[in-house]
Amino acid sequence: MGIERRKKLTILGSTGSIGRNTLNVVSRFPERFEVVALAAGENIELLAKQAQKFRPHLVSCKNEALARKLAPLLPEGVQLKYGKEGAIACATHPEAELVVSALVGAVGLLPTYEAIRAGKDIALANKETLVMAGPLVTEEAKRRGIKLLPVDSEHSAIFQALQAGKKEEVFRLILTASGGPFRTRPKEEFATITREEALRHPNWQMGAKITIDSATLMNKGLEVIEAHFLFGLSPERIIVKIHPQSIVHSLVEFQDGSVIAHLGIPDMRIPIAYALSYPERLPLDLPRLDLVAVSPLTFEEPDLERFPCLKLAYEALRLGGTAPAILNAANEVAVEAFLEGKIRFDLIPFLIEKTLQETESKPLEKLEDVIDADIFARIKAQEILSGLEMN
Repeated sequence: MGIERRKKLTILGSTGSIGRNTLNVVSRFPERFEVVALAAGENIELLAKQAQKFRPHLVSCKNEALARKLAPLLPEGVQLKYGKEGAIACATHPEAELVVSALVGAVGLLPTYEAIRAGKDIALANKETLVMAGPLVTEEAKRRGIKLLPVDSEHSAIFQALQAGKKEEVFRLILTASGGPFRTRPKEEFATITREEALRHPNWQMGAKITIDSATLMNKGLEVIEAHFLFGLSPERIIVKIHPQSIVHSLVEFQDGSVIAHLGIPDMRIPIAYALSYPERLPLDLPRLDLVAVSPLTFEEPDLERFPCLKLAYEALRLGGTAPAILNAANEVAVEAFLEGKIRFDLIPFLIEKTLQETESKPLEKLEDVIDADIFARIKAQEILSGLEMN
């Protein structure tokens, strides 16, 4: 292929699902990629193994206590940092050309933003970066002339399908959602849904937080907001259809009525590899899509009464300002509370809606506005949470 040198990568969230899949792709193409920095949270055993295998210049973990345990496990010569400063140091590593932003939740915002300010291209899996601070992030990326390459399967699908026409020819975007494990569960049974049931996604292997978001359809709501900022279409022109088979990853409808769909097996290594190698495609040795075997492919309208989180996301996007950041913060508090057994599954959207109602949305002018909104929304959500009791 005439490759003269390897692309140098930082991976934020290297021990999570996206991070592990990214390193799987990297290991398949050692002549194409070099890892210069890895940032993770608490899984220092896996982080140490990754450092041993990929020999980055720098690694970072969640806090100082974990860093002390991690230090003796690292290869000689690997620099170690921790906390917010450590993640930012990885994101802005001077040798990194592409930063894979795969930290989960609001914690991914600052490192990703700083990577953009440092002129790094971004392979974006941390949807919260755009949900919380979309106008600021996209404006900074445009100003720096850097690429925001989507990693989420739905946004990667749209990114690829958009190449079939001009931006001004796009009529609407169609995001697909599996519907999660409770697509056919009666709403009156939602109060009895257990943690174990909610973590059993029918098609994808993901981390706990995103799996719960998929079960409530909040994940799709966050993706609608992300799509708005990535592709510049109004909320009314971004629609969601339930597609239980997770084979059609999303579609773009053009003004002449043509609909371009992106299909593939549900394997995150495909969109990850495309983001890493863009505009080229890597020869992945993965199972091929058998259309007969996966048929029939079906589609449904989302039920916003049973899954109000999707409706709340649209409302936050239309409100604008700091409302999406408030939505995200409330959702993170609600999901954590559910996973810890503090609230029922059916109270997740209630807590989010109440927080949106009781936290003032303000204009979004600088990053501090986002951070303040995130803090205030979490405080309000915790107040509301303390008034709820498990039945």
